[in-house]
Amino acid sequence: MSISVYIFILVWLLYWAATTRYSVQMFQQNSYRTERYNRWLLSTGEWHSRMNLVAVVAAITFAFTSHVVALTIFGLWMMVIALAEFSIKYKLKLVYTMRVKRLILTRLLLTVAILALVHIFAPSYTLVAAMLLSLDYWTILANLINRPLEAAITRWYYNDARRILRSMPHLKIIGITGSFGKTSTKHFLYRILSERYNVVMTPGNFNTTLGVVRTIREHLKPHHEVFIVEMGAKQRGDIKEICDLVHPEIGIVTSVGEMHLETFGSVENIARTKFELIESLPEGGFGVVNVDSEAAYNYVKGQNIKAMTYAIENHKADYRAVDIAYSQLETSFSVQVGDRVDEGYATHILGRGNILNITAALAVADHLGVSLSERRRAVKQIEQVEHRLSMRCNGGITILDDAYNSNPTGARMALEVLRDFASEGKRYVVTPGFVEMGAKQYDNNRAFGCDIARANPDGVYVVNEVNREAITSGLRDGGYVEERLSLVASFKEAMAELQPRLKSGDVVLYENDLPDSFK
Repeated sequence: MSISVYIFILVWLLYWAATTRYSVQMFQQNSYRTERYNRWLLSTGEWHSRMNLVAVVAAITFAFTSHVVALTIFGLWMMVIALAEFSIKYKLKLVYTMRVKRLILTRLLLTVAILALVHIFAPSYTLVAAMLLSLDYWTILANLINRPLEAAITRWYYNDARRILRSMPHLKIIGITGSFGKTSTKHFLYRILSERYNVVMTPGNFNTTLGVVRTIREHLKPHHEVFIVEMGAKQRGDIKEICDLVHPEIGIVTSVGEMHLETFGSVENIARTKFELIESLPEGGFGVVNVDSEAAYNYVKGQNIKAMTYAIENHKADYRAVDIAYSQLETSFSVQVGDRVDEGYATHILGRGNILNITAALAVADHLGVSLSERRRAVKQIEQVEHRLSMRCNGGITILDDAYNSNPTGARMALEVLRDFASEGKRYVVTPGFVEMGAKQYDNNRAFGCDIARANPDGVYVVNEVNREAITSGLRDGGYVEERLSLVASFKEAMAELQPRLKSGDVVLYENDLPDSFK
């Protein structure tokens, strides 16, 4: 073979590695579920898939022409795509778990086997086969091949996690779920309970059954006294499945909203799923529910759910945050518990939503015997949770990062923080809006546009085309000045336009910037 062929093979290997990493990463973000990954793949309009398809068509076209021409064209084409792919900084990085490694290995073996067969029986089609083998759909086939093995491994891991839990009969297990607020509440509760107990929690987004299993096997140790389990759900039964594994004695429902309405079908189904946690608690268990969440409040009343309640607005709540006051340095508040008022709480955390989440954590801490002085000290020392209305400063510019929020209530609270933020500079919003809301997606994003208009920032950047029409319609309804509105294709493009405008004292809110699987 000539040196040009060797160079082409090296470039193709780089290209294959880049496209494989990308497709496996998206498969992981879609919970390794073929139907979800396929739905995302069919709906995506990003450049990677378009470029691949064009490359395949071109490969078929040039396969019957000069090999030198074909190799040159596609070598350059693949180099551009590979380098661009490796340069992208993803919000959620690919975690190289053993499952991911097995998936990549299976895809590699498939590639080698098919290329070998094509080269033996139809060598003129080798180039076409090489391009086709780089498409995202091969990850689906690799996953199907691995399914029996993965199922067996999962069963073994699950049973091992159950064994570990049985060996710790005195472990206090706390479940946290909700349409939003669960991750922040988890972190706040962890910090407060750590004043008295040895605590472990599910890390990051380990809120599925497999994520909890992994946490138990890798992080739970005999010296731990409390295990905080974040529980996520995409369909009915997901929360119950986690509860059947860990058997929590304390449960917190932070909210019931329209997240994942596309898969749940109705808010009622979402409520039933979230309350699987409360209904799984044993006799004498301690349930805590946010009754500022209208859907949660209605479900508690309608189903006669026995649980403690917490709120800011609802005066009937058992635990209620009161006397909330803001300053540039901190937020102060008290918690009313019946006739008792626990005063003297102060935190650097922003937003009423976070005060609400802290109140939930304080209710559980109170139940578990953490003293008032310990609770005050812990609340004072709570650190911001990344991407959840966290604040950072860069060169005099303040960034309000609410990137992982994707619900109307949380977005409204973030806009309130932006509106009331004490700054002499200008205020900007960068957002793609809400997704996975089914039939209500347009209406919710239109209402979101109205909320932005009421906050009246100095500039708004609407990212992507998915919710563009709805958000801009809401902005117009709210009387927002269109000259301040920018429509951009990506977050990168928004930053390219915004950065030159920013000056010391300006404030930028990143709102609803979802993970990479959102396009």
